[in-house]
Amino acid sequence: MSTTNVVLVAGMHGVSGNAAARAWANTSDATVYGLSRRDAHLPEGVEGIKVDLLDRHDVERKLNGRRDVTHIVFAAYIEKASAAERSKVNVAILKNLVEVVETVSPTLRHVTFYQGGKAYGSDLGPFKTPAREDDPRLMSPNFYYDQEDFLRRQQAGKAWHWTALRPEAIIGYATGNPMNLGMAIAVYAVISKALNIPLRFPGSPAAHGALYQVSSADVLAEATVWAGATESARDNIFNITNGDQFRWQHMWPRIAKMFDMQVADPVPMPLASYMTDKTELWSEIVARYDLLRTPYEKLVSWDFADFIFNSGFDNVSSTIKARKAGFFECIDTEDMFRNFFASLRNRKVIS
Repeated sequence: MSTTNVVLVAGMHGVSGNAAARAWANTSDATVYGLSRRDAHLPEGVEGIKVDLLDRHDVERKLNGRRDVTHIVFAAYIEKASAAERSKVNVAILKNLVEVVETVSPTLRHVTFYQGGKAYGSDLGPFKTPAREDDPRLMSPNFYYDQEDFLRRQQAGKAWHWTALRPEAIIGYATGNPMNLGMAIAVYAVISKALNIPLRFPGSPAAHGALYQVSSADVLAEATVWAGATESARDNIFNITNGDQFRWQHMWPRIAKMFDMQVADPVPMPLASYMTDKTELWSEIVARYDLLRTPYEKLVSWDFADFIFNSGFDNVSSTIKARKAGFFECIDTEDMFRNFFASLRNRKVIS
């Protein structure tokens, strides 16, 4: 029996791609294929296709028989040292996928891809808040802009459309995906508890008091399905966050309670230095509580956590544009953290 929507999710095993695949698979009329270079557990209802998006010939071989694709969700990303290198490689993998699908599948209707706070300069320093989708661009190279420009050019005069979604610090679970703020907090808390010390905020005083926001992977996934089915989302950009903001100075004690821990005064502490020698301790915790045996170095990117915890300026983006277009999904961030940590315990990722 054929389905109305055939969805390719690139970057299947990342946080955003995994959540988007699950959300599409939970709709009543979709067949979902997850694209990835590596093997990993797939959500129920998702079929895997192992493919190297950098290899045009491999993309052609693996997708040649897929003549019924209606949607692409592009969540793939390749890290490089410089902005120019990041732009070149991440435009290339998007270009390879879109051009091949266009060629083999005349049914293509929509491409959703993810941008983020770097579109506003959140990685560079203080920026205008609340950030809006029509704020002027920064200087290139920026792979978000370059991917967007490619899709604008490629889509001109064609039947398919695109939508760019801009989350901030996505909180969700994916196997072996270390750039995850929620996972960093969880592992840091579990190790602190094992050492019988209070949970201290490890970042700068400025970051402790600044306004911040995050995006639940589930909210972003719902936005992805919405974008692929909604006319008002076509050829447009939307900020997608939980819908609230918080300050770590208020959220941190609540997180400590979620781990049944005491909280103490913040002390700036580079996690990339202080957490890298905890491999043996983590192995002991895994054995004691019979946890999943994920290699410690693949659990968390401490450099990523340090960056977030030392961003001493407000990080707020407006979601009014998405609401005006008809997307209203939101979640209380404290509830999101509580649910996320509970899901990690249920999966035996943390104790």
